[in-house]
Amino acid sequence: MDKKTLKDFDFAGKNALVRVDFNVPLKDGKVDDNTRIDSALDTIDYLIREEARVILMSHLGRPGGSPSEELRMDPVAEELAELLGREVKKVDDCIGPEVEQAVESMEDGDVLLLENTRFYPGEKENDPEFARKLAAPADVFVNDAFGAAHRAHASTAGVAEYLPAVAGFLMQREINSLGEAMENPESPYAAIIGGAKISDKMSVIKNLLDKCDQLLLGGGIANTFLLAQGFEVGDSLVEEDRTELAQEILSEAKSMGVEVLLPEDVVIAEECEEGVESRVVDRSEVPAGWQILDIGGPRTLEKYTETIKNARTVTWNGPLGVFEIDAFAEGTMQVARALAESEAYKVVGGGESAAAIRKAGVEEKMSHVSTGGGASLTFFEGEPLPGVEILDDLE
Repeated sequence: MDKKTLKDFDFAGKNALVRVDFNVPLKDGKVDDNTRIDSALDTIDYLIREEARVILMSHLGRPGGSPSEELRMDPVAEELAELLGREVKKVDDCIGPEVEQAVESMEDGDVLLLENTRFYPGEKENDPEFARKLAAPADVFVNDAFGAAHRAHASTAGVAEYLPAVAGFLMQREINSLGEAMENPESPYAAIIGGAKISDKMSVIKNLLDKCDQLLLGGGIANTFLLAQGFEVGDSLVEEDRTELAQEILSEAKSMGVEVLLPEDVVIAEECEEGVESRVVDRSEVPAGWQILDIGGPRTLEKYTETIKNARTVTWNGPLGVFEIDAFAEGTMQVARALAESEAYKVVGGGESAAAIRKAGVEEKMSHVSTGGGASLTFFEGEPLPGVEILDDLE
C-alpha cells in the first residue's frame, strides 16, 4: 500500500478524526450485529494507547439529509463502550458548538462518537463547507471505513482537503488483501462471480478476464449466459437485453484462453419461496413456468469444486443462488465449503458473499473476507476508491 497509515503519524496529544463504518443493523433500539464495530477496534485501541483524543464519525442508514430519531448513533455508542470496556461519550451533532465543546473537554485517550453524518445533506454532496466544519476540531484524519471508501462523501474524502490523512488498520488490511489477489495473483486463478444481474458485474467481469484463468458463474448472471447460449430458462431471472453482451464476453474469454464455467444442471422451482417443491434438472430441461434458483446440481458442483481445489488464487463476489432459502442454498454453501478446504489464497467480497460465508460457518478459513460490498466491487472493477485516493502518499 503506497499510502500513509497509522504508524506514519505521531498521535500523542492530537485530535484524531476517525471515519469508521458503523452502519450497523438496529433492532429494538439495540445493535443487532456488531461485526462492523468490532472490525474497527484495532484502530481505536491503537489510538487510545498512543494517547490520541479519538473522535469517531460514521453514517447510519439513509435518513435523507435530515435528523431521524430512529437513526441516531446512541445504540452504537453503547455497543462500542461495551466492546472497548470504557466510556464512549456521544454528542447529538457532528459539527458546530456542541462538538467543539465536547472535543475541548477531552483528555488524551478519550473516545467521542459524533452524530450520524447523513443528518446533513452536505455529507453525500461532499459539500466543502460541511467537510471543513467536520475537520475543524481535528489535527489528523484517519479513514478506516473501507465499506464507504467507494463514496466521495464529505466524511470519507472531503475532510482530507483540510487535514493530514492516513489509513486505519482495517483500511490497510482491506487494500493489501484485495490488492494481493487482484494485482499479482498466483496462477491458476479462479474468479467466482454471482449475483442477480450481469449489468451490475459487467465491469468486474471485463476486468477479471485480463487476470483469471477460470471464470465460474452463478446466480441470475449465469441464467443470462445460458439464455445467450440458446438454452430455455423458463421464468428464471434473466436480462434478455444483455444476451448479446454475454455472447461477447464468452467470445472474448475464449480468445484470451479463459475457461468460463456455467451450470450444467440446476435447481428449479415454480416459486422462489420456502417449502415449495424443487428439483434438479439438466440445464437443457428447464420447463416453462419454472425458475432456476441455484447452481446446485451434482455435475455442476463437482466441476466447480474441482476447479476451486486446483486453484492457487480465488476471488468470490456474489451468491450463486437464492442462498437465503435453504432449498436453494446448496450451490453457494458447497462452493463456500470447497473454498474452506482449498489451499489457495482466497478473498471474498463483502455484502451477500460475506453473508454466505458466515452462513456456511467457514469465515475463519478464508484468507480475507471484505467488510465492504460496494467498495470491494469497485476494487474488483479496477476503479479507484475516493476514500483511498485522498490519503497522503508515502514519501
